[in-house]
Amino acid sequence: MTAAVATSTTTADELDFLGSRARILIGAEQTDGRFSLIDMIEVPAGHMPALHVHHAEDEIFYVVDGEVTLYLPGRQIDCRPGDCVLAPRGIPHAYRVGDRPARWLIMSSPAGFERFVSSVAALETLDPATLTAVAAEHRCEILGPPGTLP
Repeated sequence: MTAAVATSTTTADELDFLGSRARILIGAEQTDGRFSLIDMIEVPAGHMPALHVHHAEDEIFYVVDGEVTLYLPGRQIDCRPGDCVLAPRGIPHAYRVGDRPARWLIMSSPAGFERFVSSVAALETLDPATLTAVAAEHRCEILGPPGTLP
């Protein structure tokens, strides 16, 4: 195997992912599928996605700005700039952004989550049934509506 350099491009297209501004910095193609890196540029205050579980990837959140609370079964982790937290594959989780917009980086290992982000951003309309179906295609299971805790 030859060594490859995974480089980010600052010209990555900005995407609308579930009402948040995001861009894929590094994808599977650049890392032989080992990991991906997504910049969640601006996630609105109070934003909370559906309770879900990733069956294929671990997610690492590195908070750049704002505050976000990660909810795991039996745990609540309050994160501020500079904090880094793991949401392991197979463990249901959700998060809630604090009282002002937040920014964080998501690294998924192995790569794959970035494909889900791209697929959702490409949808013309987004409803719970469509989101659930697209998530399932990417080995992500929606367990409950926004506001549901593990």
